[in-house]
Amino acid sequence: MSASIQVEGVEKSFGKVKAIMDISFSVEKGELFGIIGPDGAGKTTLLRILTTLLIPDKGFAKVENYDVVKEYKKIRKIVGYMPGRFSLYPDLTVEENLMFYATIFGTTIEKNYHLIKDIYSQIEPFKNRSAGKLSGGMKQKLALSCALIHKPHVLFLDEPTTGVDAVSRKEFWEMLINLKNNGITILVSTPYMDEASLCDSVALMQDGKIMTIDKPENITKTFDKTIYAVKAENIYKLLKELKEFDEKASVYPFGEYMHFIPENNGFNISNLHEYLLQKAYVNFEINEVEASIEDCFMRLMKKNS
Repeated sequence: MSASIQVEGVEKSFGKVKAIMDISFSVEKGELFGIIGPDGAGKTTLLRILTTLLIPDKGFAKVENYDVVKEYKKIRKIVGYMPGRFSLYPDLTVEENLMFYATIFGTTIEKNYHLIKDIYSQIEPFKNRSAGKLSGGMKQKLALSCALIHKPHVLFLDEPTTGVDAVSRKEFWEMLINLKNNGITILVSTPYMDEASLCDSVALMQDGKIMTIDKPENITKTFDKTIYAVKAENIYKLLKELKEFDEKASVYPFGEYMHFIPENNGFNISNLHEYLLQKAYVNFEINEVEASIEDCFMRLMKKNS
């Protein structure tokens, strides 16, 4: 397999703000690659460089072996891009938006309908509705349909599931996996750590830097500390008091639980039980759990701080 996307030493600053620093990675053809990180990590800047909307200050990047600076016109013909914000025309109908994008790329809806059938068929009953009046999930499906209508080799998606409901998120990722299985290379950015496990490979990104790149299962295997999920009635009080516990290495919220990581591997869990009883907790849970991508991200962030 040859690389569909190549990035080497890319940097970009906006005035004194360094948005991305020394970014290097490659994405194989037909791979679903995730850029995982919170807001402000540099994900959007990176995707805008790869889609030829920004010029890097240093380094180089290639998409399907075309240089993003010197051969940007060729790249724009073979990629699909779905920005983080809904960028279609809200006053045009669903069908008019799709026809517009097909026309731009010199094709028709009929010619490439098979590419978007599974996605577009879900919103086709609303084809005469203005795009601005669609729900969040339907807007994302329309945007994805428009990004695919010209049969791109590579698909770039910038936080495609932000602001949509859990069901729409699940459906959207099922669509992406189907597209990947049809040979389309996909690079997707997301702030949701749970979506990392759906990618073939991921890059964990923070403060303009990539902290690690690997398959999701390999990243979680590197976590060599025991994690305890702790739950009690007052989670805010629990967080404060767990942080005061002498034997902790780190504590952070994880849904309705606190993830507690002891400083030493020889930690005796009965010490934590006794500590919580001393703090007047009656009903509480302590369960040993497997490391998730989010746990690995938190640990890498602490190491790099």
